[in-house]
Amino acid sequence: MKKKALLVTTVSGFVPQFEMNNVRILQSMGYEVHYASNYHTPAYGNDNHRLDGTGIIRHQVDFVRSPFHPANISVYRQLYRLMRQIPFDLVHCHTPMGAVMARLTAHATHTGPVIYTAHGFHFYHGASPIYWLCYYPMERFLSRYTKQQLCINREDYQCAKKTFYSKYVDYIPGVGIDLKKIPEHDKEFLNKKKAELGLPADKMIVLSSGELIKRKNHEAAIRTMAWLHEQKKINTPDTPQIHYVICGHGKRESYLKQLVHTLKISDIVTFTGYREDMLDIYPIADVFLFPSYQEGLPMSLLEAMASGLPVICSDIRGCRDLMGPANTETDTLKLCAGGIMTKNPDDVESYGQALLQLLADSENLKKSGYKNKLRSCKFSIEMVDKEMRRIYGRLG
Repeated sequence: MKKKALLVTTVSGFVPQFEMNNVRILQSMGYEVHYASNYHTPAYGNDNHRLDGTGIIRHQVDFVRSPFHPANISVYRQLYRLMRQIPFDLVHCHTPMGAVMARLTAHATHTGPVIYTAHGFHFYHGASPIYWLCYYPMERFLSRYTKQQLCINREDYQCAKKTFYSKYVDYIPGVGIDLKKIPEHDKEFLNKKKAELGLPADKMIVLSSGELIKRKNHEAAIRTMAWLHEQKKINTPDTPQIHYVICGHGKRESYLKQLVHTLKISDIVTFTGYREDMLDIYPIADVFLFPSYQEGLPMSLLEAMASGLPVICSDIRGCRDLMGPANTETDTLKLCAGGIMTKNPDDVESYGQALLQLLADSENLKKSGYKNKLRSCKFSIEMVDKEMRRIYGRLG
């Protein structure tokens, strides 16, 4: 009889977006892979078609994202029944509420061992005290029910290693990026892609991608473009010609589009919606702008770096892991080999100054992109694959 592994996440798009390599590893090790999630909320994409043909057995569980929602009682019962009905040999959970409910029910049903990959704890250096009061005690308590804790950035790893009760605590460099899938496109292809997206052929492209939610802080990027436009620092005869592109969808899409309209910059901002061809879109850009408040190890930033883009991002956990140490520092900015980090995620003028600084030197812009391409190798899927096989083997 085949061994059975259960993956658990709150939203169903998570596994096809980030965890398919782990699925393939488990299947190659002889596991039948099951996936419990809320298939009514894919989050990454509009549906669940990317799971078709993967061999994954799906189980609908009505997960909600809030720890205080009364529906969590029903979620617990659904997961409890599932674990009673099917004797799983391994549980690997992700996302905050998916991991909370999976560990509680696995403990109650004596299912396991349990692996929890934290894709960025809600408590972190600089987080609200409320987050520390709510999430830290909860995660510390649940670590008693977690045989293997995995962390994808150094700050989370140090915290878990020092204070959690899990038998094993390991760092892995994210979910891994398959560098063989990073395309090398010619100019003709890139021009066609720009035309397909309705972008001007004669302007430099500043690109952001990610779910349109408050945590990703697209508002700061939009206000940066408005500030640059208002100060006549872009799109005049003597200044850089810039067009800003946002890829993604989410709850704040209508709000952000209205903000662009209100700030009167609709002619220099394009929303593309969710895209499954991001690896073909990064190469049309000149700079990647990532003003997020909170990350684990941001995949979109890593993909942009692997595509050879210089980066402007917020100086936060996860981004720091990817960007590496700063070469020089000012009161508001950290200058790294592959771009610039802003110390305050809401500092519109700092983003603007960083962008102008990068665009002012075309030779250095290319060098920064090349250095990012080299640095992305530290987070390759081969490195993650090796670690995950060791970890699954240790527990299986």
